[in-house]
This record gives sequence, C-alpha cells and structure tokens, in this order.
Amino acid sequence: MAAKKTRKFVQNQQKAEAEEAKKKSQGDGVVREIPQVSSSLFFQYNTALIPPYSVLVDTNFLSHTVQHKLELLPTMMDCLYAQCIPIITSCVMGELEKLGQKYRIALRIARDERWERLRCDHSGIYADDCIIDRVMKHKVYIVATNDRDLKRRIRKIPGVPIMSVARGKYVVERLPDAPVK
Repeated sequence: MAAKKTRKFVQNQQKAEAEEAKKKSQGDGVVREIPQVSSSLFFQYNTALIPPYSVLVDTNFLSHTVQHKLELLPTMMDCLYAQCIPIITSCVMGELEKLGQKYRIALRIARDERWERLRCDHSGIYADDCIIDRVMKHKVYIVATNDRDLKRRIRKIPGVPIMSVARGKYVVERLPDAPVK
C-alpha cells in the first residue's frame, strides 16, 4: 500500500515539474497586450467629467429611489452640487417594462419627458452589458446603480464614478475633487 502511494506521489511530482518547465519555455516569447486608455484620463482622474453631469441610470437605482421615496433630479443635484442630466437607455426601459406591475412607479418616473433617452442599436442585450459598453466607449458618464455585480464591473474601468442610493440619499463613489486653479 505504501509503495503504491509513493509511486503516485512521484508520478504527480514529475507531471508538475514537466508542466512548470513547459510554462517557462513558453514564457520567453510572450507578447502582452496593453489596453488603450482614454486620453481624458490623467492617472485615475477623468478630465471629461464636467458639469452638467450625464448620469446613466440603471433599473435597480430607479427601484431603490422609489423605495426610499426620493425625487430623482433634485436629489441628484443635492448629491453632485451641480446640474445633471439623467439618461435612460432603451434597454433599461425594456427591463422596467418586463418587470411588470411591481415596478410601475419606477417605470412612470423613467418615462418622464425631462430625462434624456438613449437609443440602443443592439437587439436583446442585458441592460448591465449595455451600460458597461457605453461607459467603455465614452467615459463622460456617472453610472447610477445599486446592483452589486454592475458596481464590481464598473470599478474595473478607470475614471468612472458610481452613484448609488444609501441611507435615504444618493452617494457618489470615486468622484474626484474639483481641480485647484
């Protein structure tokens, strides 16, 4: 029995050494890709973010706004201390319509004429993917969401602030201070 265990141990050790040697030999000619970074980013500071702020609103953010009985535009302006434009994509509108009667008040808020609409040219895509795609292309948005997974994905993108509902008010994460003149 002991001989069988030691034989297997030696075989596993030889396999591990062979794989390690293979990795070392391949590692010499590795070409690494460096993703193209937006020219508006200076370290982690996004110079493209200037008032009036464009705020991409997510479904989850609207539902939390309704739960906490907050008004969308005045509360955003109180949080950012500047003029802001809530933007709702057609994917978010479609998601709210699919959710049905439980989210009818959030849908009514989203249909308000004061908010800007963005048409999505893609078909049948998840609203979170749509928001991530827009933010990757143009880093001029603040993303308003309470969705944990979406927040985690946005944190990986440098220079994009996140707004969320917490303790009865809006809170901004990663918004840089105003530049000093």
